[in-house]
Amino acid sequence: MSNTATVTAPDAPAPEEQAPVGQIKLRHALLRRLTDVVCLPASRINAFERAVTGDLVVEMLRLAPTEERRRVADRLSNLSEPPNVLVRLLMRDEPDVARPLIEQCASLTDVDLMACARDADVEHRRMIASRRGLSEAVTETLLSFGEETVIEAVLRNDTARLSQAAIEGAVAVSRDARGLCAPLLRRAEMRPSGAFVMFWWSGPDERRAILQRFGVSRDVMQDSVDDLFALAAAGGWSDPVTRKALQFIERRQRNRAAIAKSPFKSLEEAVAAAEAGLNRELVSEIGYLSGIKPLTAAKIMGDAGGEPVAILCKATGLTRGDLQRLWRGLRRPEAMADGSTHPDWDRVQIIYEMLAVDRAQTVLRYWNWSLSSALTPTLLRAIREGDDELIDEYSMPERAAMLALAENFGR
Repeated sequence: MSNTATVTAPDAPAPEEQAPVGQIKLRHALLRRLTDVVCLPASRINAFERAVTGDLVVEMLRLAPTEERRRVADRLSNLSEPPNVLVRLLMRDEPDVARPLIEQCASLTDVDLMACARDADVEHRRMIASRRGLSEAVTETLLSFGEETVIEAVLRNDTARLSQAAIEGAVAVSRDARGLCAPLLRRAEMRPSGAFVMFWWSGPDERRAILQRFGVSRDVMQDSVDDLFALAAAGGWSDPVTRKALQFIERRQRNRAAIAKSPFKSLEEAVAAAEAGLNRELVSEIGYLSGIKPLTAAKIMGDAGGEPVAILCKATGLTRGDLQRLWRGLRRPEAMADGSTHPDWDRVQIIYEMLAVDRAQTVLRYWNWSLSSALTPTLLRAIREGDDELIDEYSMPERAAMLALAENFGR
């Protein structure tokens, strides 16, 4: 007869606070021994034995105290092939238990990380966001929750890779979470389309960074299509797609055709009239003469920071005196109570001086392109109703207009 006792498991094991002290010590010893087995090198245990042992450890961990679970997670974090069932359980445990695995385990796959991000809490997603070498699939999953702390952790992770869809999503979130603007601008994946729309809700430092980095020249495009302007003109500019693209590229900013219909002889004369005070009709007229739509002009004049006004003046060849007249027409302050220059006016003058005409035109035309040229009836309805499903996901102008104009429609 064998001397080995038969072990009979109870249907419902008692939690540790209800179990006798002797049972608790035995349970801890067994858990540690089985964990030792799981952590044996591949030369001592095969994958199937490790998996079966892992299944037993899972059952024991469900009743183990936090410190024991954390100790097991810490040991598993150093394994090259930890049992997946154990990894799944402990990664979804409370943050202190999950941390060693999430932060240190190099063998976690994208599938492991994405599943944990979807199933666990914001603190788990924040820890995942700080891991080295995150792929585009993982970062896109993390950013999809729209959590500011997680998004910021991803953006500050220099080793993480972000898709353009993830960047666009972060730009959209930054409208209500302004603290994301600065880390977004530090990302190499950031493109002018996102930066120019984010400009509208960025702070002064971020705005200046956007203009310096993304206010690019259009020389290469202009040289490439120079001969096509004559062909388009000969055809009466009948193709709207060609007309919009060439209008973005061309060197001339002002609308000469608008002067013939305007009550003003020039843009300068309209700006001089604006010094006495701006109204809707005058803003629209300045927009027409400047080669932009009234909606774009209204957005520029209504901006609280004032930098877009400097960009408009520089892009259209207006002088610094014209800028001052327009500033006064907007009833914006030039001086402080002590006689010193008002910070807003000082900042606007600096923006005017630092930008080259061609680069200012690029910014102005992108705004006009995205804020007005893309405004279809469907897009207008989407902006009013806040329905992102109506937006063409591949149209950057539509996405930019949706973001920049949403506040104007009461969202």
